[in-house]
Amino acid sequence: MGQRLGVNVDHVATLRQVRRATYPDPVTAAALAEAAGAGQITIHLREDRRHIQDRDLKLLRETCQTLLNLEMAATQEMVKIAYEVKPDLATLVPERREELTTEGGLDVTGQRESLAQVIRHLKDGDIVVSLFIDPDLDAVRASHKLGADRIELHTGRYCEARNAKERVRELTRVVDAARAANKLGLGVAAGHGLNYENVQAIARIGEIEELNIGHAIVARAVLVGMDRAVRDMLALMRGA
Repeated sequence: MGQRLGVNVDHVATLRQVRRATYPDPVTAAALAEAAGAGQITIHLREDRRHIQDRDLKLLRETCQTLLNLEMAATQEMVKIAYEVKPDLATLVPERREELTTEGGLDVTGQRESLAQVIRHLKDGDIVVSLFIDPDLDAVRASHKLGADRIELHTGRYCEARNAKERVRELTRVVDAARAANKLGLGVAAGHGLNYENVQAIARIGEIEELNIGHAIVARAVLVGMDRAVRDMLALMRGA
């Protein structure tokens, strides 16, 4: 069947919030992405509500035809919201107000106790739990011990590699982490920084079942439309 493409529509909401307008609507963008072949819609409801709003999440839960993946901080507020809305998947991510975007994976060893509690609460609500982690074998093993159902590997360092040698090194880390997670029975996704130029090497990794891509697709959609932007990404993934 191939990898599932999760389209992150956060930055459609970013365009809207810049002017505090009612458009463009990320809910409409999500419907167009699904019609073009996306197998999942991903959104990050941040503490500061800089892009996605509570209204967007609620409407997407009502209208999403595929899977709804809620990226969220491991906080009581977000657990409560997840319980109420019931996304298909909750991906726990680190979050700092001053960052432009998520800068790295969760500290799964340093935050073991608090993460275990959040994971337990979410699973009690019949929500599949994924942890956004760096491609590190210790982080993979810790995620398994914490009881996560899935992991999403942070591909930022691979995407930002400054030369071929560094790119190969970072790609190898992703491959090794994906294989280790698969052997432990964890579902494996990947995302962050993936675009039309660098996605294929990640798409070739057989253990990775899902790619979450947002900024690159939304940026292309501004120029060619959401349908074309999603279909172009899917073509690259399938071609890999």
